[in-house]
Amino acid sequence: MSDKTLVITLDGPAGVGKSTLARSLARGLGLAFLDTGAMFRCVACQLGETALELADSALAARLEKLEFSLVRPPSGSGDWELACNGRVPGREIRGEAVGRLASRLAVRGPVREFLKLAQQELGRAYSLVAEGRDMGSVVFASACCKFFLDADPAVRARRRWLQLREQGVGGTDLPSPEEIERQIRERDQQDRSRTLAPLRPAEDAVIVDTSDLGLEQVLERLLAAARRKMAACR
Repeated sequence: MSDKTLVITLDGPAGVGKSTLARSLARGLGLAFLDTGAMFRCVACQLGETALELADSALAARLEKLEFSLVRPPSGSGDWELACNGRVPGREIRGEAVGRLASRLAVRGPVREFLKLAQQELGRAYSLVAEGRDMGSVVFASACCKFFLDADPAVRARRRWLQLREQGVGGTDLPSPEEIERQIRERDQQDRSRTLAPLRPAEDAVIVDTSDLGLEQVLERLLAAARRKMAACR
């Protein structure tokens, strides 16, 4: 983040709707959208399970081969997209197995440091909405406006199940809501208890419980609060 750019952060646990809401918030405010969860998932896809066994020095060397950027459609209009080594990732990074691997890699110091610096570099280049787990508490500690979203794990699991089904996942590839809830609780425990940048709201974050709210209701609250904050920051 620089004096010329403005950053809004949106943090929260897995399955709370951060990506959808952050993208809509960025669109409503005319800012770029930075999907930092996708950055961790890209790392997981690029490095694979074997990265878990690498020493820190070897892991850091593998990470240096990755470069992140934000790109727009050729028309020049539409949402900004995250690209890794010049390619916008597809559905391959959205699976539950990739999410679990990304969460395990996220506790490694070289991964967090590499991605923190990459995220901060993007924040210096673009005014953006950054979603993740430690955007407001660590990466963009001086952000203009910070939000933390939360919801009951059972609600998050049901939302994730519906999302997967809408994406065409079916049959044995579609886990039950109960299995997704178990995975979400396990991931919450990993994210909240890790020593390095644990999942927690920034002290000055606006906390929104979305358990009983629809996406449009949450978005309206975020837009109103962000516009007030932006007016004060400019």
